Amino acid sequence: MRGIMEMKKVELHFHTDESSRCGKVPAKDGVRMYIEQGYAGLAVTDHFSEYACGKEGPWEDICSRFLEGWRLAKETAESAGSGFQVYLGMEIRFPHDENDFLVYGMTEEFFQKYPWIYEKELPDLYQIAEKEGLTIIQAHPFRSVCFPADPECLHGIEIFNGNPRHDSHNDLARALGEQAGLPGTAGSDFHQVQDLASCCVGFEKLPEDGQELAEAIRQGRFTREIFRGI
Repeated sequence: MRGIMEMKKVELHFHTDESSRCGKVPAKDGVRMYIEQGYAGLAVTDHFSEYACGKEGPWEDICSRFLEGWRLAKETAESAGSGFQVYLGMEIRFPHDENDFLVYGMTEEFFQKYPWIYEKELPDLYQIAEKEGLTIIQAHPFRSVCFPADPECLHGIEIFNGNPRHDSHNDLARALGEQAGLPGTAGSDFHQVQDLASCCVGFEKLPEDGQELAEAIRQGRFTREIFRGI
């Protein structure tokens, strides 16, 4: 297999100041930082839940606020003219616990088609994902407030989470992924400048859109590289 330096590096876990209340870096600055680090793309995975987005007001307004960070990131990449790809994702949480799930492959239309999706449950999302070609990855399953979800409702496990302010017990996550026989992803969980580029996944061919990204992740067609131990 080709070395990671020959691959197209992509960040799979990235939050913006505009759409995640815990995000501290504006989308345009985050994109520029990753371009400078030699990445070929990133997935904007802002928090999407009742806690993060609320349950009052028109659903269209909630979705517009959620999508703002991704839209600004995409505009910045397009203006840079470097071929840098920005994919639409989300980090969704359901009401009954504090587990988080990274989802890839949706379009803007998804949010209008499935209103109040974060008030449902993981099995509901899995059924939708199978219908719509989405990929569901459990994020940091061994943080103190999290626990492993039913692997029958997942397409992969985040086996390395680079956020330096949390102990994500990445060793346990890696073992879980191996036991479940699911692809294991890596993400910096970027919220602040110090989170930048702790790891990446690499693709021989850069996915052209979010749907290609979701399919490649689901099929395990990527490599992982850890740049900073957590």
